[in-house]
Amino acid sequence: MKYRLGILLFAILLGCGEKKASPATRAVETGRWTSERAWQWHGQHPWLVGVNFNPSTAINQLEFWQEETFDPETIARELGWSAGLGMNLHRVYLHNLLWEKDPGGFLERMDTYLRLADGHGIKTMFVLLDDVWHPLPSAGKQPEPVPHVHNSGWVQAPGAAILGDTARHRELEGYIKGVLTRFAEDERVLAWDLYNEPDNVASQPGRAALEVKNKHVYSLALLKKVVAWAREVNPSQPLTIGIWKGNTDHWGLADSLPPLDRYMLEHSDVISFHAYDGDPREVRKKIEALKAYGRPLLCTEYLARAAGNTFESLLPVFKEEQIAAINWGLVSGKTNTIYPWVSWDSAFTGEPELWHHDIFRKDGTPFSQEEVRFLKQMTATTSPGR
Repeated sequence: MKYRLGILLFAILLGCGEKKASPATRAVETGRWTSERAWQWHGQHPWLVGVNFNPSTAINQLEFWQEETFDPETIARELGWSAGLGMNLHRVYLHNLLWEKDPGGFLERMDTYLRLADGHGIKTMFVLLDDVWHPLPSAGKQPEPVPHVHNSGWVQAPGAAILGDTARHRELEGYIKGVLTRFAEDERVLAWDLYNEPDNVASQPGRAALEVKNKHVYSLALLKKVVAWAREVNPSQPLTIGIWKGNTDHWGLADSLPPLDRYMLEHSDVISFHAYDGDPREVRKKIEALKAYGRPLLCTEYLARAAGNTFESLLPVFKEEQIAAINWGLVSGKTNTIYPWVSWDSAFTGEPELWHHDIFRKDGTPFSQEEVRFLKQMTATTSPGR
C-alpha cells in the first residue's frame, strides 16, 4: 500500500513548483552520458569549491528538512558565510523518510533552500541515499547530540529495514523519481549524487549488530535500481556515485575492482571520490587512477586536519587539476564533526585543539583566521573547466 501511495503521490507532484521538468528540452539519449557531454558540462562551470552543508541547528538530514525543525534563518545566515569564502557549491543530503512523511512540503522546503543558495551564487549537489552511521532512521523528533562524539545522530537512508529486504526496495521508486523529476531542469541543481558510500558498515557500539549482513550485496542491488529509476527520469544534470574505499592502485583498473565499486564508476556521468588521505601524494595517486575513465572529477569529501588532510595541502592540487573540491562541514553545530571519528571510542571532555571538520563557530568566527585567508585567496580567481 505504501508503495502504491508513493507512486500516486509521485505522479501528482510531477507538475509542482515553478521550474517543471521539460522532457522535450532534454537530450534524446537516456543512458549514461558520453564523455564528450560530461566534458561539455564541465566546461560550462568555473572551478567548483564548497562544502558538505548541514545547518548547525540540525543533527542530521531529518532535522535539517522536517517541517518542525527546518530553519531558513540559520540556513540563510550560514550560506552567507560560505559565499563570503568564495564557495560556489554545496553538497546536501536528503532522506527518503522526508518524502514518505510529507512529499509536497519536502519539495517546497527543497525549493526554499535552493532559492536561498542561489541568492548567494551557490549551486547544489543533492545526495539521495546514504549508507553511513545509524542503520535505523526514524522520522519525527531526533535525539540530542552525544557530547563530544562525532556525528552521533546521523542516520542511514534508507536504513537496514528497507535495504536488507529486496522486496521493499521498490518503496523508494516514488522518492527517487519524484525528487529528480521535480528538479530535473532546475539550473540551481548542479548534479545528483545518488548514493553516498554504499556498503559503509557502522562499527560504533550498539550499532554494528543492527547492520545488514553481507551489506555490499544489498547495496549493489539497490544501487542498480536507483540508477535505472534515475535514467528513466533523465535529468539535465549529471549523475554520480562516489568511490570511497578500496585499493587506490586499482581504481583505474575496473576489472580488478569489486562489483559494487566497478558499477559505481561505470555508471557515473562524472566521477566523484572521497579523499581523506593525509599525504597529498596519495590523493594525487587517486586522481591519476581516476583519470583513466576520461571524465571530469569531483572530490565530494575531504578535510581531516589531524591526519594532515587540510585545505592548504589539498586545495592547490584540486585547483591545478580543475577538480571540484567539497570539504566536510561549514559550521560547528549539532553534528559535532569538529571531533574526530575516534571520538566514538575515546573520551573527549572538551573541544579538540585541532578541529576535524568544519570552518566556523556558530557565531561566525572561524576556527582559523589563517585558514580563512587561504580559502579566500584560493577562490579569488577561478578558471573555467577544461
